Amino acid sequence: MAGYLSRLMRDLESPVEVRRFGSGWFSGFFALLLAISGLGMVLALRFPEWFTTPELALVRDWGGFRGALHLILLASYALSLLSLLLRPRKVLGMTALGIGLGAALLGGASVQPEETRSWGMFFGLDFFIVNLLVSGFMFAPLERWVPRRREQRLFRNEWREDLFYFLVSTMFVQILTFLTLAPSAIVNQNTTDWQAFRAMVADLPWLVQFAIVLVASDFAQYWYHRLFHQVPFLWGFHAIHHSAKSMDWLAGSRMHLLEVVLLRIVTSLPLFTLGFSPTVMQAYLGFIYVWSSLLHANVGGDFDRLGHWFATPRFHHWHHGLEREAFDINFAIHFPWIDKLFGTFHLPPGRWPENYGIPEDVPRGYGGQFLYPWTRRSKKTEGPADAA
Repeated sequence: MAGYLSRLMRDLESPVEVRRFGSGWFSGFFALLLAISGLGMVLALRFPEWFTTPELALVRDWGGFRGALHLILLASYALSLLSLLLRPRKVLGMTALGIGLGAALLGGASVQPEETRSWGMFFGLDFFIVNLLVSGFMFAPLERWVPRRREQRLFRNEWREDLFYFLVSTMFVQILTFLTLAPSAIVNQNTTDWQAFRAMVADLPWLVQFAIVLVASDFAQYWYHRLFHQVPFLWGFHAIHHSAKSMDWLAGSRMHLLEVVLLRIVTSLPLFTLGFSPTVMQAYLGFIYVWSSLLHANVGGDFDRLGHWFATPRFHHWHHGLEREAFDINFAIHFPWIDKLFGTFHLPPGRWPENYGIPEDVPRGYGGQFLYPWTRRSKKTEGPADAA
């Protein structure tokens, strides 16, 4: 089994030059993505109390959902067979075909729920699958068509760690939601005299509410983000995010669990305590997932003028640069003019950072990185937290 997985990893991480169109690599990759997504959907339908997010019930109950699942599984079969025909190495096609057949044996699109005993706890498998499908099909082709670094592979070094971070942040959505909403619930219980203000906010047009949330949350994120760069102990958490040595849509998922919780608390407080519409909240959370992936993506384009007002990949890539000029700059997530207001804006015309990462030895693997804020060497290390 270990040998088979090793061959699969080698095939996924094969050099760019052997992934040319017609080699069977792309059909194998998309077959694998669709097969995993299809299996996840089947498991979510079979064990809904364990693997489904209540907020996505509307999607699962949609009349065309099972038809879409059937098409996903059929597409995975067809693409896996095409990969088997075209590719000398058969491991990608065989893996995708095996996972797809496993989904079929579990019931496929016709699967029925099995009675389960709920512990009051669920894992957001459906949320993970939706995110993986949307992000994968949106950014994997985009990074191929307009790459910042053409030589960078889709499955570059450290992609497995970042995929695990992506899995944790979506599968444990219930725990994260509980931890981030607790402060909002306390505020709501102790501010009943805010009802008039909340009613006024709720009466604002939807687009106005959304715009206010974007600006207000970015101001909050700016200072939160800057604090994590300037306080050495907090930098130990944020260093995990900056330790990625390559930038792509998946790299944005690499964040310490405690930092994720604190960040969501900061951004959710105005959403849940000031009277904004629930649909505005949902739209903003969906927007953030896509926007964060875009800012970290391996996507080219200088956008010199636009980058002064709206965050672009080049603007945020400078924030992750290894060069000394890249330390403690570009903290805003949406609006670079906030950095201009506080003197942290940096976007040299037409230039990108040469390298990414930090001058610290952050361990590989989720476990070591989770403990890193506490095991980090106490002696002074040159880096963003010390240069501020």
